[in-house]
Amino acid sequence: MNSTNSVKTDVASKTDILVAGSGIAGLIFALKASEFANIALITKKSASISNTAYAQGGIAIPLDEKDELHHINDTLIAGRGLCNKKAVELMVKSARGRIHDLVSFGIPFDTGSGQFKRSLEAGHTFPRVIYNSDATGKAIEKTLVNLVRNNSKIILMENSLLLDLIVAKNGSGKNGCVGAKILTNANQIQTINSKFTVLATGGLGNIFEHTTNPPVATGDGFAIASRIGAKMGNMEFVQFHPTKLDVKSNAPFLISEALRGEGAVLLNSKNEKFMKKYDQLGDLAPRDVVAHAIYQESLHGKVYLDITSKPLAFLKNRFPNIYSKCLEFGFDLSKDKIPIVPAAHYMCGGVKTDLDARTTVANLYAIGEVACTGVQGANRLASNSLLEGIVFSHQACIDIKKRFSGNKTQKSEIFPTVPNPPILPNPKTIRTTSKIVDSLRIQIQKIMWEKVGVVRKTSQLIIAINDLEKIEKSLKVISKKGMNYPLAETLNMAQTSLLVANAALRRKKSLGCHYIE
Repeated sequence: MNSTNSVKTDVASKTDILVAGSGIAGLIFALKASEFANIALITKKSASISNTAYAQGGIAIPLDEKDELHHINDTLIAGRGLCNKKAVELMVKSARGRIHDLVSFGIPFDTGSGQFKRSLEAGHTFPRVIYNSDATGKAIEKTLVNLVRNNSKIILMENSLLLDLIVAKNGSGKNGCVGAKILTNANQIQTINSKFTVLATGGLGNIFEHTTNPPVATGDGFAIASRIGAKMGNMEFVQFHPTKLDVKSNAPFLISEALRGEGAVLLNSKNEKFMKKYDQLGDLAPRDVVAHAIYQESLHGKVYLDITSKPLAFLKNRFPNIYSKCLEFGFDLSKDKIPIVPAAHYMCGGVKTDLDARTTVANLYAIGEVACTGVQGANRLASNSLLEGIVFSHQACIDIKKRFSGNKTQKSEIFPTVPNPPILPNPKTIRTTSKIVDSLRIQIQKIMWEKVGVVRKTSQLIIAINDLEKIEKSLKVISKKGMNYPLAETLNMAQTSLLVANAALRRKKSLGCHYIE
């Protein structure tokens, strides 16, 4: 860590802009906004741990202006009619400019003959996904984190868990976010006051028993924003990645969709290609279709991914990390079928925002996976997630810069310095982790996987909601004694799970990621 930042880490109590989250959206926003403001960036663990770092495939970038129309159309089709077309158009038409930003930051992409190499992924009309081997997200994360660590305008506060957003009312009675309460690694609760707050807290995969997400993805931002009354949208649309490596270790390792783009096929327990039964696009059908098809086939036995048609040299060069990881579990991509299973992967909904990333709470922005920009609709098109993150972090930065003059905000945006108390019931901390909390966490994950998973039933959703409400009540009782990391995370998991389950119950017909029997 940069020595300047390490000194500042424990003393930040006031800043121009508070950013919560260190994935691609939060990091890029912080770097760009540091050109005109002081930034405090908090992240619950090491800054390098995020869903971004786990992204294998790449970033979907239209080839040219003509392909922009195809990219927009592919996104709208994948979103099953629920996308905000204006948001999709903004994202796609901004794409090439935002990629130049990444290149200027020093992020490497694979090239050939002076051009980006591009791969084809499910749902795309043309190969338009640029990449860095099969570890695009990891390359992006490493580069951006290093830049943030060495930026004197950014205070990086690692191991700092966002507990709650602080809300105050202005003279017109309007609610505005004026900062946050955080729990530090020293088990101390600290207040940070800010003119603007940007949520970039990532996803929620760990509310499910099976996920491709890292352990930090516990849905914190969704619960925290909801607690202060921010409007939420499309919370029923949790995308399940079709091809997580199916091994006993339950390691969160996915097999990139790019393998199917390079010719891999899906096989059932009878060694049959089955995808044409479910969609004319076959193995390159959108993720919601593929995940549901694999689920149905898995009721009769194991399901596999087969790319043995490709030579060993190609596989080692194109997918070195995936090849190596599979080999650890005894599978050679060039010789063996790879057992796969769907797993919770990406949240298509979240905190509702406009085209400038503003939420319904004044001075609070949301970017990245925690936001519902309207781009993803009912189902995300492959490799649009990183693109959405960089485009709307840019939009948020432009909007805040307009509202931010020197160190003063417009009078209509000023809120009292003595805000309302935070939502969480007790500012004290407790050091011990209760076995009850650990047990409730496991219960949440089982309930969500079994009753709010790939396939849902109304009767099971009602039971899930009832059970989750009891768990939430128990956690609130425990939290009266004080707060710590596991308890705060588990309470957020319960509340985010309720947002997902209730939204799923309200939508009576199957659409995209939401499949109800």
